[in-house]
Amino acid sequence: MEQIAKLDFSKISKASQIKEVCIGREPLPLEEFIAAARYGAKVRFSKEYIERVVRSRRLVEKILDENRVVYGLTTGFGDNVRTIIPQDEAVQLQYNILRSHAVSVGEAMPEEGVRAIWLMQLLSLGMGYSGIRFEMLELIAKCLNAGVYPFAPRYGSVQALVIEAQMNLVLIGEGKAWYNGELLDGCEALERAGLAPLTPSCKEGLCLTNGSNSATALAALALYNTIIAVQTADIAAAMSYEALKGNILACDERLHSLKEHPDQSLCADNIRRLLSDSGIIRENKGKRVQDPLVLRSVPQMHGAVKCYIKDAGLDIMEEMASCSDNPILWPEGDDGVALMGANFDSTFSSGGADIISIAAANLAKLLERRIDKLTNRNFSGYPAFLAENPGVDNGYMIIQYTAAGLVNEIRGLALPATADSIPTCANWEDPVSMGLLASQKAWDISQKLQYIVAIELMVTSRAFDIFKEGEGSFASATKAVHDKVREAVPPLTGDRHLTPEIERVREMVADAEFIRTAEAYVGVLNF
Repeated sequence: MEQIAKLDFSKISKASQIKEVCIGREPLPLEEFIAAARYGAKVRFSKEYIERVVRSRRLVEKILDENRVVYGLTTGFGDNVRTIIPQDEAVQLQYNILRSHAVSVGEAMPEEGVRAIWLMQLLSLGMGYSGIRFEMLELIAKCLNAGVYPFAPRYGSVQALVIEAQMNLVLIGEGKAWYNGELLDGCEALERAGLAPLTPSCKEGLCLTNGSNSATALAALALYNTIIAVQTADIAAAMSYEALKGNILACDERLHSLKEHPDQSLCADNIRRLLSDSGIIRENKGKRVQDPLVLRSVPQMHGAVKCYIKDAGLDIMEEMASCSDNPILWPEGDDGVALMGANFDSTFSSGGADIISIAAANLAKLLERRIDKLTNRNFSGYPAFLAENPGVDNGYMIIQYTAAGLVNEIRGLALPATADSIPTCANWEDPVSMGLLASQKAWDISQKLQYIVAIELMVTSRAFDIFKEGEGSFASATKAVHDKVREAVPPLTGDRHLTPEIERVREMVADAEFIRTAEAYVGVLNF
């Protein structure tokens, strides 16, 4: 079994800076996966990768030459496993699985989702146990590098089949794909990019619609987004501590040493480091007996969320380093054996996605309450809703509504999907993981969470702007983050349209800009 790529939190915020990703012997780190899926880093293969794919294909040819009975090579699919397929119909069988399975519906999967799924297929199918030709995997990589990405409706899948079939129609010159911003027939999109479709060989249609790849790919996107959100939330919390003149004793290391939760202690350490040179914190230390829970419980709640994410992340990273195909072609010298099983099941990665959703819901409710405290004149000491001219101006009144609405949406989506099962395929596939829904929900939730983090940063930055002079100085790190916000969003001098500003700050959250800004002053933050 391959070594598992560890989550290296010192590198996780650097994904946007990676320009090339090599798929080879070692598992792909999360930041490199995101670099290729989201930021367009070029994909290439190591010599070892190519050799193991070619070796596995030779086993397929041997199985076919000897006419062995192997699921998906010489039999039909699902409940049709009892039907033996003549070799002269093998290619038609592969066309048919792609065409018949391409039945997802609704709006298109966003580009980074499609790219992530293709990238995950390259990882899983390229491990050397699937029998797919290298030429087919190379075509996927060429599409990724050329900016061709398929139109794939995102709804109506119990795990993966229907979306992956929609996507991979493009590889055989069918379906639809975007190229240079234009939606084209699959064959034309390939042609404009200087590429040509392939005829699917034996087992390839099955390979391209099989496995946990979709669920794992979208879970990986959700994992990354949530890591970035919660790490940025530590920074936003530190800013809220200053803006609300919080009592830093709630982050005292002696207090946290009495709880056997290292993630709690590490989070408290983040807050202390971010505020280490804050005159405001120094002046207000111990002045209030204790703060409301929105400040006082930051280490406990943020720390618990990080613990959930790390546990779920391990399952997702393990699945990213796995071969989730069926059947598995196990090499034995110059021969091998086909092992029919259920490695396509996505319960590990999609269960991890469900956990991430619950973790994000826990964090979101805390962030929204901090936003409320900052905009509530009865608690904050600032003008109502941080407005320039309260009464005439609404200021950030309704931005808190947006945060509240997003929290409600997250709560509704956080219901676990993997607890459900609806049998399919004439009851041949009797328990079904519902893995894709779990991962899609987690991905959607992670983006909503980043909006809430962005709103807290906007609100705290506004509080910094109107903080009374003479009541202490801001920490170097938090002041730098405030200034970074101000690069994208001007100070509030009256009511104006705020949606574009929320979008800009959310993009900066997603790109880890605030993490890099803060870490330039305090070093790598704990996760």
